[in-house]
Amino acid sequence: MLDKKFFSTAFTLTGTTVGAGILGLPYVFSKSGFFLGLFWLFSLGLVILFINLCLGEISLRTKKIHQLPGYAEKYLGKNAERIMFFSVVFGIYSALLAYMIGEGQSLSKLFFGHLEYSFYFAIAFWLFMTIFLREGLKGLKKVELYGVMIVIAIIFAMLFWYFPNINFSNLTHYNTPNFFFPFGVVLFALLGFTSIPEMRIEILGQERKFKKAIILGTLIPVILYTLFTFIFVGILGENVPELATLSLGKFITVLGVFTMLTSFFVLSFSLRDIFVYDLRKRKLTFIFVSVIPLIVYIIVSTFNLAGFVKVLSIGGAISGGITGIMIFMTHLKAKKKGDRTPEFSVWNSKIFVLVLSLMLIAGILFETF
Repeated sequence: MLDKKFFSTAFTLTGTTVGAGILGLPYVFSKSGFFLGLFWLFSLGLVILFINLCLGEISLRTKKIHQLPGYAEKYLGKNAERIMFFSVVFGIYSALLAYMIGEGQSLSKLFFGHLEYSFYFAIAFWLFMTIFLREGLKGLKKVELYGVMIVIAIIFAMLFWYFPNINFSNLTHYNTPNFFFPFGVVLFALLGFTSIPEMRIEILGQERKFKKAIILGTLIPVILYTLFTFIFVGILGENVPELATLSLGKFITVLGVFTMLTSFFVLSFSLRDIFVYDLRKRKLTFIFVSVIPLIVYIIVSTFNLAGFVKVLSIGGAISGGITGIMIFMTHLKAKKKGDRTPEFSVWNSKIFVLVLSLMLIAGILFETF
């Protein structure tokens, strides 16, 4: 019998992870080479899986529900909370900005065949999601369960439909100078940290399945990304546009709409929890969760400050890198100071944390400078 609660919980992580990042992956893979892109996807996928499991254990070792800044403050102190807050909020705002850019372009292309009305469709999308956010956790479960199923179905339909058009010679080229080029976008595409506390709430009463839900929710995006980039790079080679789904017709554009819709909702929900549970700023949540992303989008679009892939790269490297390092450190402390016995435990050591942290710092420096 299908365990709806388990899959709904796993899909919360998948739905948060599979967002705007997937639409930028074919572009960066095409510039570096398909197999070099896969190297980063699988390598960073393992790193993110480890971080997600660490965060899952942190949440299980803590009686009270927090978002990431709250866990950092509990185990590392007030300064750590400030750093985690900046990292998480920077990442969420970067993601929401990318989603609004992507949704505006996708919907304009879908309905009118060009990008002229992208700004207006982005505003309409923002309004729809702001209203839907009021449904709370009930709405979250609806969006994730059905949204992720639609995304999976579309990608497999694409594979079946477009496979005869794939030119395998497009997959074998390498561009060594662009070896690090996919790093930021791949890292962004794998980020789903903020959904782990939401999963902890959803799976209440079945905590022993939490580890499996995290593993499944992390691995599904890696598989989908592999198939997705295989299709686009195989067909278009080095001619993939920054927003990949705009290149293969209206049916594929729908995929972009659904992937960004699910992630936008969950990230907005997580951002709201930061202000409600960790900062206790309930009265200001509408401003920080809804108004600020809208203002940022209007400014960036009006003055053309950053493109779709640039937002993904910088947001992924900075937010993913800093947040990952902070989770490593919090995990080590939680093992000693946790106030609850967890249903699973993840091995960790200071040396291992140092090695992974140096890799993430290198990625931040590369994308920034």
